[in-house]
Amino acid sequence: MKNIVAVTACPTGIAHTIMAAEALKKVGESMGYHVIVETQGAEGIKNELSPEDIAQAHAVIIAADIHIDPSRFAGKPMHAVSTSEAIRKTRFVIEAALADIEDTNEAMTSSSNSSKVPAPPPSDSKFIIGITSCPTGIAHTFMAAEALRKAADSMGHEVKIETQGSVGAKNVLTPEEIARADAVVIAADTFVDTSRFAGKAVYETSTKAALHDGKKVIEDALAAKPQVSADLGAQVAQAKKERSESRTGPYRHLMTGVSYMLPVVVAGGLLIALAFAFGGIYAGDQEGTLGWALMQIGGATAFSLFVPVLSGFIAYSIAQRPGIAPGLIGGMLASTVGAGFLGGIVSGFLAGYLTKFLNDVIKLPRDLQGLKPVLILPFLSTLVVGLLMIFIIGPPVKVALTALTEWLQSMQHTSAVVLGLILGAMMAFDMGGPVNKAAYTFSVGLLASKIYGPMAATMAAGMTPPLALGLAATFFKSRFTADEHEASKAALVLGLSFITEGAIPFAARDPFRVIPCLMAGSAVTGALSMVSGVSLMVPHGGIFVLLIPNAVSHLSAYTIAIIAGTLVSLVALFFAKKPLTQS
Repeated sequence: MKNIVAVTACPTGIAHTIMAAEALKKVGESMGYHVIVETQGAEGIKNELSPEDIAQAHAVIIAADIHIDPSRFAGKPMHAVSTSEAIRKTRFVIEAALADIEDTNEAMTSSSNSSKVPAPPPSDSKFIIGITSCPTGIAHTFMAAEALRKAADSMGHEVKIETQGSVGAKNVLTPEEIARADAVVIAADTFVDTSRFAGKAVYETSTKAALHDGKKVIEDALAAKPQVSADLGAQVAQAKKERSESRTGPYRHLMTGVSYMLPVVVAGGLLIALAFAFGGIYAGDQEGTLGWALMQIGGATAFSLFVPVLSGFIAYSIAQRPGIAPGLIGGMLASTVGAGFLGGIVSGFLAGYLTKFLNDVIKLPRDLQGLKPVLILPFLSTLVVGLLMIFIIGPPVKVALTALTEWLQSMQHTSAVVLGLILGAMMAFDMGGPVNKAAYTFSVGLLASKIYGPMAATMAAGMTPPLALGLAATFFKSRFTADEHEASKAALVLGLSFITEGAIPFAARDPFRVIPCLMAGSAVTGALSMVSGVSLMVPHGGIFVLLIPNAVSHLSAYTIAIIAGTLVSLVALFFAKKPLTQS
């Protein structure tokens, strides 16, 4: 008779915990197996498994919705599921756990056979990094990480594994560790963003594969080849990656919020433009029409969401998943009390840092740890952030935003020119860096207040630098290298797409001559756009969104502004950059 031990646990430690335990015992016994189940709940551990129970067990089932420490089951075949699966698919869970016995025995036999003849130590130790993640972020996540660590250690390699679990990312990989890594292992059953590993050998597999044969996973990862590309697109991607890795503290958190917010704003802006195209400027008042429906989707819904999304993902960047709920709710309150995107930024940082502080100071017993991310942290942070936004933070921020909105709406030609010059120059100053992003974030935030002029100026000014450099490398060949000639066509495409970073590889070779030329052209573009009264409802997409009816007003004036700024930078580059033969 096979012996099976199990642990069941859920955040409250009541219904699902007990139901999963009863299901495993009854179904297991009906299948002819001896099953002992330990429950971990709000009242502590019940029917605790003894060392003898574990030693005699042929398989271990962990049916849990919170983190369960698997270390005491080391060496035993472990099968992890949610409590819901254990209740609904009990027979399948037990069969799968017993099937794992054969896989584990094969792996142990292979390991035993290889250990009979000691292998020589590796000639050089490698540094392996990895990420493990499973849908619940509990048992498999940590078990796979431990399996990879043990496998790498036995092979003489240095290793660090980041776990992305129910309480956020732990043991997070640093940019320095990623830079010196020889291989990257992604053992995950959920989506894992691998963009930070660009240029590295990345091997992706499942948590089950890592559990059953960690050594083979490590070997396959070391055998993987990195993707290498020398085109301008790859250079731009690398520049963006380096910029992202260099961001620290509040700036990084703000940019995380902006990046998650952008798709909401883009979708909403395009839908509003389409509403105007089908129903005119008063499309929102014509209930039941297509224009009205589009306005409900884009204006009434998407644009209502973007401040909460901005706030929620600023908090997420700071405190991981426990920060999302208080961040979203704080952002919604910022919109409700009229504090707008400025209030959303404040609520995001407040929710994130408060949640992180509470997570650090609140200590719970091991079996109650799962209550923190789903109950304690969201509740306490939401309560505090909500009260502060309503009574203390919201009112003064609303006054500041109202004053800013009224000033922007009342701008005359002189002040419009000055603002356009400043925004344009900022967009070209560091081409995707903090100054550029400050101008861009300011303009995107104003869309919620129906201020569309600065957005038009910043996007036009951001398109100008790569356009000017692409044309300059095409027409003034003697002033640029062969690599720059080759990249000029790609730079033109990037410029038309509003990817300002397309200018970075050119500017990096000769920054003191190139950057001032680009700033001059972008400043002219921004000023002309603002003084012409151009408005833009969509924060990204470059020339392609201009094809959408009503996405941009005064299209001819906008086109002239982009062309004029590009020509200014082009002429400035001709005089500033000398032919390479004369350098």
